[in-house]
Amino acid sequence: MAVLTIKSKGSCRFDALSLGEVMLRLDPGIERIHTTRHFRAWEGGGEYNVARGLRKCFGMRTAIVTAFADNAIGRLVGDLILQGGVDDTFIKWAPFDGIGETVRNGINFTERGFGVRGALGVSDRGHTAVSQLKPGDIDWEFIFGEHGVRWFHTGGIFAALSETTTEVVQEAMEIARKHGTIVSYDLNYRPSLWKRLGGKPKAREVNRRLAPFVDVMLGNEEDFSACLGFDVEGVDENLSTLPIAGFKRMIEQAVSVFPNFKVAATTLRAVKTASYNDWGAICWAEGKFHSAPTRENLEILDRVGGGDSFASGLIYGLMIHNDAQTAVEYGAAHGALAMTTPGDTTMATFKEVEKLAAGGSARVDR
Repeated sequence: MAVLTIKSKGSCRFDALSLGEVMLRLDPGIERIHTTRHFRAWEGGGEYNVARGLRKCFGMRTAIVTAFADNAIGRLVGDLILQGGVDDTFIKWAPFDGIGETVRNGINFTERGFGVRGALGVSDRGHTAVSQLKPGDIDWEFIFGEHGVRWFHTGGIFAALSETTTEVVQEAMEIARKHGTIVSYDLNYRPSLWKRLGGKPKAREVNRRLAPFVDVMLGNEEDFSACLGFDVEGVDENLSTLPIAGFKRMIEQAVSVFPNFKVAATTLRAVKTASYNDWGAICWAEGKFHSAPTRENLEILDRVGGGDSFASGLIYGLMIHNDAQTAVEYGAAHGALAMTTPGDTTMATFKEVEKLAAGGSARVDR
């Protein structure tokens, strides 16, 4: 029995479309943000990374809906998006005022961390063009009705950018569902984003309002607690003692309140150091839980984007195989591989994902 009813490839221009902010990531490599004299430039953003992973690793036709200030920084990020193979048809370009007083492009400084020193991200994203999107700015009827999209993905990072982006998310979801497009949403709770909007209570209010429009809900244990209010007794404040059984109870609560959830999934990560994590994943579908094998002491080069790569692998597995067990194994393998390379976005190949999902080793391929 199929998990989801997905539109045919021939009926749509795009396999998947993401809505979200894409920032310029400046990476000091093995150095620190506050001491380096060199940065490498990447593009990245929670929702965008999923579209790029689906395109670059899994060969699917994807596009991004976002906005930039029309200056050299915005054009650089736009060029990086094109290099990643993601369609830029629906990017909106806002006139730049010359100094960034009214509209800007987001910049994200990210250092990877090592050993006992955790990764660090410092965002500079105030007054960005994408945060100023409002209902009516995007012709969703044209996108979902005329072009056709099989899968729409967005998440809590974009929803938290401003009061209006929350409304844009709901507008897009409603029209996507009207045209039979599957909707996925990654809760991706970021305290720094929600703080100015009202903190955790506001995050719960917004995400519980959006949840009824979601078919596939993604998020870790903190996300389900902070954003949807599903808690488990006996778990400490940081949720560090939450067993798999506890997360399953969270999911069961969620699907009972939101019966529209056809799939709910998460990564399972035990952070030992910045360099070594235990890494696994679990997925609920059709009343059953499916899990990927836990990879103990997974060596990590750059953990940023691992969850997004899990999401793209999961989505690919659901779209192509419509099987939850296959999907969670693809997702866990892709996420693990993405964390072995620098930058937010995947450098993994489909063959590598298939090999790892099937239990392959890291022996040299010749």
